[in-house]
Amino acid sequence: MMAASSTNSTGSISIKQHRYIDHGNPSYRDPSRNSTSASSWGKQLPRRHRKLSCTAELQQQILSMHEEEADKIRRLQNGSDVRGVALEGEKGRTVDLTPPAVEAISESFGEWVVGKGVEGDNNPVKVSLGRDPRVTGGALSVAVFSGLSRAGCMVYDMGLATTPACFMSTLLPPFAFHASIMMTASHLPYTRNGLKFFTRRGGLRSSEVEEICENAARKYSNRLVKVSTLLNLPPTRVDFMSVYAQHLREIIMERVNHPVHYDAPLSGFKIIVNAGNGSGGFFTWAVLDKLGADTFGSLHLNPDGMFPNHIPNPEDKTAMAVTRSAVLENSADLGIVFDTDVDRSGVVDSAGNPINGDKLIALMSAIVLREHPGSTIVTDARTSMALSKFITERGGRHCLYRVGYRNVIDKGVQLNKDGIEAHLMMETSGHGALKENYFLDDGAYMVVKIIIEMVRMKLGGSAEGIGSLIKELEEPFESVELRMDVQSEPKDAKARAVQAIETFREFVEEGRIEGWELDSCGDCWVTDGCLVDTDDTTPAAIDAYMYRAKVSDSIQGEIGWVHLRQSIHNPNIAVNLQSMVPGGCQSMIKALRNQFLMASGVEQFLDTTQIDKWAEMN
Repeated sequence: MMAASSTNSTGSISIKQHRYIDHGNPSYRDPSRNSTSASSWGKQLPRRHRKLSCTAELQQQILSMHEEEADKIRRLQNGSDVRGVALEGEKGRTVDLTPPAVEAISESFGEWVVGKGVEGDNNPVKVSLGRDPRVTGGALSVAVFSGLSRAGCMVYDMGLATTPACFMSTLLPPFAFHASIMMTASHLPYTRNGLKFFTRRGGLRSSEVEEICENAARKYSNRLVKVSTLLNLPPTRVDFMSVYAQHLREIIMERVNHPVHYDAPLSGFKIIVNAGNGSGGFFTWAVLDKLGADTFGSLHLNPDGMFPNHIPNPEDKTAMAVTRSAVLENSADLGIVFDTDVDRSGVVDSAGNPINGDKLIALMSAIVLREHPGSTIVTDARTSMALSKFITERGGRHCLYRVGYRNVIDKGVQLNKDGIEAHLMMETSGHGALKENYFLDDGAYMVVKIIIEMVRMKLGGSAEGIGSLIKELEEPFESVELRMDVQSEPKDAKARAVQAIETFREFVEEGRIEGWELDSCGDCWVTDGCLVDTDDTTPAAIDAYMYRAKVSDSIQGEIGWVHLRQSIHNPNIAVNLQSMVPGGCQSMIKALRNQFLMASGVEQFLDTTQIDKWAEMN
């Protein structure tokens, strides 16, 4: 038996306006048509109770429907960001980042900012929006403006922008907006899009985005209407990127302080930029060219939301390879690779050597430790033991922390609040933040630091390029990254992944994998336990579960480590391994499969294909 309902003017379903309908069930007899049937039916259940029962059933159906719709919004949260599929074209994925969803989330963010209050400012809350060149950016921007307007915010359109610029728009005069949103999905395919949120204190934490999405979920499930397409007050268009570029130029000029040509400190330098058709092209013409650099041979500077050449990602092998070729072909001093929204970067030195991952952290550590001797360097737990050695040999201290750039940055903020100097926080993905730059992960600012050091070295008489700063960095003998997909319904994938990760912790702690020991910060002087989720000093809520185990055998001693991590982007578990001995990774993979995955039974809901292939390699 089904119930028909009507919808009132607010879009919610009215319980009182329902009636019962026969939908063709041959065994169903409408009591209103047959008095005998009505009498018999009435004897089974009194009319008053029958109405109450059906009303309760309908209410439960409505609640279930609303909860299902609300879950669509909750699932869009991606740690401290919002991400989803915004365009059809992905096999097995449906569009979930729709204009109504974006409007609800933006409205909730606006209300959240307004609710926090603005010190010393009685004017309406001002919020800016920037976006990368993705093809869905235009339609979703209207949804953002509509949502923010609903919340009572004044909205400002920055157009094509970068993630760091959105944050800086809350600080640099004459703009100094109260908050900002960047619309991007970073290096993910053109079909994806997302939102990153900022206030004047920095990017929002996962717990704050969860609060915003929970409020948006209620709005979305209750409203369920098309997105507003007409704005009472259209957004004000602003050119903030010119101000941001000038800010970067001034930093280079002041800190190089060139004795001959102060205004053109990059004269005589050849620098290649690969923007990957993202938002980073501005760095070429608005920063480097104006400071005198020769940028001939730069790649993919024009914004193209389909990203036709390669993934805009400094971790992408193609991106680094084509940049290397351009550097060598043009005899350049430096090559730069940006990701889509320029919160990450990688470089290529004059000899064509790619510098990303551990190498980029080492390079930045060398620069920072020259300026701030004894500083603590905070990184994620996937960095090598060789990097720890590199940092400590230069007088620094290495704090290993949880994977996730927001986790790493927040740890650095916490250490500084505790009186421990931590000037660099950096993840192997290329996200890097500096204390001197508001703890902001800014790929362009990171490159600015490298360029300043390159010019200083030349002014100091050095004929070597920036690559010479990391020539003593050792590389791990073996390094492997594998994935295990979680085989379950999407709504259950997170819980299943957590189950597997926690089972891994139990097996290691109980000594059920021979020679494996749950790792801590090792030689980190700050505190023990940073790699363990239960650590009470965690500065922010846990967004993904992960553990690292150090591995030893009776003959060779410690041979490497294994790190298991629940992905916050996709329904899978990442497995990272590093070994200091030949064959060490395969040995650890075999132990992982035989003594954990098979012994615990978690392989029943994990796709272990990649693990099996590695374990069985000859």
